[in-house]
Amino acid sequence: MRKLVSILIPAYNAERWISETIESALAQTWPKKEIIIVDDGSSDKTFSVAHRYSSKILKVVTQKNCGASSARNMAFSLCQGDYIQWLDADDLLAPHKIETQLKYSGGDRNDRVLYSSAFGKFFYDHRIARYAPNSLWQNLEPVEWLLKKLGENVWFFPAAWIVSREFTELAGLWDESLSLDDDGEYFCRLVSLSHSVKFVEEAKSYYRRSNADSLSKKTSAKACKSLFRSIILCIDYLRSLEDSERTKAACLNYLHVWLPYFYPEKEDILRQISELARELGGGLRPPTLGWKYFVVEKLFGYKKAKKAQDIIRKYKFALVKNMERMLCILKQ
Repeated sequence: MRKLVSILIPAYNAERWISETIESALAQTWPKKEIIIVDDGSSDKTFSVAHRYSSKILKVVTQKNCGASSARNMAFSLCQGDYIQWLDADDLLAPHKIETQLKYSGGDRNDRVLYSSAFGKFFYDHRIARYAPNSLWQNLEPVEWLLKKLGENVWFFPAAWIVSREFTELAGLWDESLSLDDDGEYFCRLVSLSHSVKFVEEAKSYYRRSNADSLSKKTSAKACKSLFRSIILCIDYLRSLEDSERTKAACLNYLHVWLPYFYPEKEDILRQISELARELGGGLRPPTLGWKYFVVEKLFGYKKAKKAQDIIRKYKFALVKNMERMLCILKQ
């Protein structure tokens, strides 16, 4: 008997992309599915666009703006599926994605096995998505997955996974206190409670890139606290499985990776990071920006150099984005 899969879509001001996302969900070759969209108080036409697709298998509801985690929890409370497919409102699934992952399980009765998929990144057209395999693109035991994720700062996005309902309930709800890196915390938590992580390369999903990575962007105190709490929780999840020299080294690396996000302005968080680093048996060194910015940093200081790095990253990001747009136009 085929299992019901719930495709859960939190949406906020996604008017531009949500039709394509919904159509990728409807196009899933797995026949037994339901789709639940929760509009998180959008100020654009997200709800009305999504509502046009309402049917026996697709439900659209709205709530006041409470954040992505709240919208995901609302969607889960309304679903009936045996398996959960998370899907952000601008990302896409390949037509055979769900079917491939569930067939790969071979009817495995172990509901605490997680299944991930390959994914590509794109701006406008997923057909020219770029695939960049990392060390998580393989079958791994939970401690090894978390060790690589923290030690190398690699990641998966929500749509790459499919999770049994039983395991989703066991792991608990999305943490609504987190406004930044809520997905990082959630899936590290799932992995830490799993029996194993199976990578299904034949399954495909697509992550839409929307913003350039930024070290110097102005960030609210709430967002900084959220990111710091997520970092602490992810470290705790790894150490709960194995508290060894190698896991401590991975955790220290994770702190160093994220240090520029808080340095030098967020002094209270920096003190807590330094204390944690000492507990892990190491220390924190001031972040560096690389040889390209050495002269700027020496002449004008770290803050100015970080701003210069951010500006250059944004220009590079915009260049790649515009090149893909032109390629899409030429292909039409």
